[in-house]
Amino acid sequence: MELLIRHARVVDCSQDFLGDVYIKNGVINKIGKNLEGNCRTIDAKGLVLMPSLVDLHVHFREPGFTDKEDIESGCRAAVRGGYTMVNLMANTNPPCSSMKTINYVLKRIREVGLIDAHQCATITNNFDGEDISHLDELSGDVKIISEDGKDVMNGGIMLKAMMKARKLGKIVMCHSEDGSLSDIDMRLAENIMTWRNISFSEYTGCPVHIAHVSTKESMEYIIRAKSNGANITCEVTPHHIVLSGNNYRVNPPIRDAEDVNYLVDSIKKGWVDAISTDHAPHTKEDKQRGAAGISGIETAFSLCYTKLVRGGHITLNRLSQLMSRNPSRILKVQKGLITPGYDGDLILVDLNVDYIIRSCEFKSKGKNTPFEGRRVFGKVIKTIKAGKTVFEQEI
Repeated sequence: MELLIRHARVVDCSQDFLGDVYIKNGVINKIGKNLEGNCRTIDAKGLVLMPSLVDLHVHFREPGFTDKEDIESGCRAAVRGGYTMVNLMANTNPPCSSMKTINYVLKRIREVGLIDAHQCATITNNFDGEDISHLDELSGDVKIISEDGKDVMNGGIMLKAMMKARKLGKIVMCHSEDGSLSDIDMRLAENIMTWRNISFSEYTGCPVHIAHVSTKESMEYIIRAKSNGANITCEVTPHHIVLSGNNYRVNPPIRDAEDVNYLVDSIKKGWVDAISTDHAPHTKEDKQRGAAGISGIETAFSLCYTKLVRGGHITLNRLSQLMSRNPSRILKVQKGLITPGYDGDLILVDLNVDYIIRSCEFKSKGKNTPFEGRRVFGKVIKTIKAGKTVFEQEI
């Protein structure tokens, strides 16, 4: 399959020019100006061509919770949001503790055929908090283990899991929360466990990725550890850098303006590695019962572009680094750059278009969002996967 995209403003983490991109056999073959080819051609004049987005933190709920989301609806939501690669969390039913369940998910991803995915495995077997023997049975395709939705409370077990993960060449992704403190002080619950997980990483040398950092103190711990050479990466979510003083139910909670400002400043200074959505769809009934989470994969780019780029905090290049290049690097996939040899996964966006977020337009089953009615800029017009259009904005 061949595709020539012409007259675009081509932007990734390290370049910004007017020109053309030629994709052949699903891979970027040439970039430049005045390229020619006897193939399908898209005239992208007035649009920005960027690497498609890569999300390190997503819940597609299958198997087990398909009333909230399933793999097909999740994939359709992803491409509408500009994503062609996601990292799926393991808190399904059954949990992703065995290659049987993991392979089921990946088979379903291939059957839908819209995006690529990595499936995390649980840190402890079926989230029992104690048994890590299943880690030895995981294939090399499993690059990340995570107990997402909670943390491993037993420090000895977590330390042993990190030792084993380092030996097996896997990243430990941490939802930093001390559950014994959650009902007392959610800030303290996050801060204490962030410090613990960083300390364990420093002790074992295991690569650790800290999920959805939301407090100033947790980010301070991460910055200190990174400054000392720790093998740490971290992410923030769109809702934790856009909202403050809001009681919309998410975990970790929406924080104060001081936290938001500190997170944004940390993005500007290069301490934050990735922006991830923590896409967590719920039914209306579950949300009314207090379920924590945002259906965020369809609104992430626009929210971040509006807040960070139009807000004057970072460049579009830096946003591409946070939402494409760095997540690709962590997942060790050939995405996130517009350069020959990289996957032909791209998005065309109109940065001049503003629109109102309406959850009724979501492809996700989950309509749970605190951004209903918010005006944002930067609309994904087309999502291209391996040279094939997998989403096109309806006119």
